[in-house]
Amino acid sequence: MDYQDINAQTITRWIEDGWEWGRPIDHGTYMRAQAGDWSVLLTPTRPVPHDWFPDDLAGLRVLGLASGGGQQMPVFAALGARCTVLDYTPAQLDAERRVAEREGYGIDIVRADMSRPLPFADASFDLVFHPVSNCYVREVEPLWRECARVLRPGGRLLAGLDNGFNYVVDDAEERVVNHLPFDPLSDAGQRAQLEESDSGIQFSHTLDEQIGGQLRAGLRLLDLYEDTNGSGRLHELRIPTFWATLACRD
Repeated sequence: MDYQDINAQTITRWIEDGWEWGRPIDHGTYMRAQAGDWSVLLTPTRPVPHDWFPDDLAGLRVLGLASGGGQQMPVFAALGARCTVLDYTPAQLDAERRVAEREGYGIDIVRADMSRPLPFADASFDLVFHPVSNCYVREVEPLWRECARVLRPGGRLLAGLDNGFNYVVDDAEERVVNHLPFDPLSDAGQRAQLEESDSGIQFSHTLDEQIGGQLRAGLRLLDLYEDTNGSGRLHELRIPTFWATLACRD
């Protein structure tokens, strides 16, 4: 079985167990967004600054890249954006469909594997919103090239990125137990760790891959911030485990 199919099955189980990133927003949150009171996340805890977005999203073409679950796209739709969501887990796309039907807006829903060329024409989008998820992709630099390709000139990429620290420590976040890169396709011990905790197939990525890769793809870095897991020992010690980046295509 392809590792992306393993991940889709794993995430479906997480959703059935109440996974926080698979719970769509409620009607009240949608209505508040329509009134201008809104926030979205790229990483676990820190809301994305509003100045990372264009002043007016109305009419702009927004791609939610591996962003299913009915959390961010409904907010952008409430603000008037023309939204497309791409995800590989059917349950995440079902959540998007349910929210759109409930609130009465249109959205293009695409099931596709982000590790392959994106099924969109060049310069299709004004903004790509990509929450933490490329930890489920072995090679990220092709993804950055695809993001640059589907963005129009001046378009923005907002991305949440795992910095690799979570893969070094044990489940209690107390001991260093792994080397990097974390690649369960080439390390049977790391694969066994993921299977034991029902964590799918995940990969660590370096600063060079995550941010350097965006630059090599022709994107220009405008801003960034760090974030923690939101809970656990690393969070209590204020150790950042995620980055969020704002980049644009010139």
